[in-house]
Amino acid sequence: MLLQRTLDLFAPEPAPAPIPAPAPVLTPAQADTRPTQSLQEALAPATYRHPEASREALLGGVLVAYAFKRGKRRTIGFSVGAEGLAVSAPKWVLLNEIDRAVQEKADWIVKKLQETRERHKRLEAVRIDWKDGASLPFMGGVLTVVLDPRQSVSAMMVQPVSAAPDAGDAAKGLPPSAERNTLCLGLAHSATATQIRDAAQAWLMRYARQLFEERMNHFAPELGVQWRRLSLSSAGTRWGSASADGSIRLNWRLIHFKLSVIDYVVVHELSHLRVMDHSPRFWDTVRHVVPDYAELRSQLKDEMVPKW
Repeated sequence: MLLQRTLDLFAPEPAPAPIPAPAPVLTPAQADTRPTQSLQEALAPATYRHPEASREALLGGVLVAYAFKRGKRRTIGFSVGAEGLAVSAPKWVLLNEIDRAVQEKADWIVKKLQETRERHKRLEAVRIDWKDGASLPFMGGVLTVVLDPRQSVSAMMVQPVSAAPDAGDAAKGLPPSAERNTLCLGLAHSATATQIRDAAQAWLMRYARQLFEERMNHFAPELGVQWRRLSLSSAGTRWGSASADGSIRLNWRLIHFKLSVIDYVVVHELSHLRVMDHSPRFWDTVRHVVPDYAELRSQLKDEMVPKW
């Protein structure tokens, strides 16, 4: 603005015109600070920081602050979890050797950190807000929790879904449902989130046990096996197990998946009563009953279920 006014002193006098309002003037501090902050933010590397980080490294433009400890081990170890990267090393390994090892593993480290962060985002998308009207995935559809203190026993009501999809389902990461069910819990509207969660879990576990027993009784004759006892588990990553004595353990959270996925897990565990390993013979046994088991297995691995 100052330069423009200086040039105007040597120009012919213009016709009178309305004087425009003066433009806002930045102070030197504002002029120096605002663009610099934006530039710094734009150029800042992506960051992964472990809450107990004591060392950091720039890996391919990604800043990784990691937890480091020494211990009784023979080699340098790397682990990536929900909190970030942790590195452990023998007491005799020099720090520059550790830095070099971290750089050599850069691609693997960054990939695992990105996968872990993405998985966390997906888990947050299906996180259940335990209150009246809460929604959760149920057998490939949606189960809506309704608090009704008049109910003495929790019960599910089946309602046909409307033609228009529920926009809330997509926002929560839930699949489109062919049918929308309502779980009526005999709780007061003042019930806490913990009370609502525990009541819903108790009902889901009862429903899961009944369903699992029905499916096991359906498939056992086809496989030529006999199961003797069913127990439910709450394992974080394991969906089922089988013992040679005919005992089957199934994760009750399978109830979040559609029936075809549940059937695959049931057949998988029953097949172990014939073949107690994962040899080609075992997979042939599974394939005989569930020809598309590979696709269903992928769905079991890829789909997110809520944390309880």
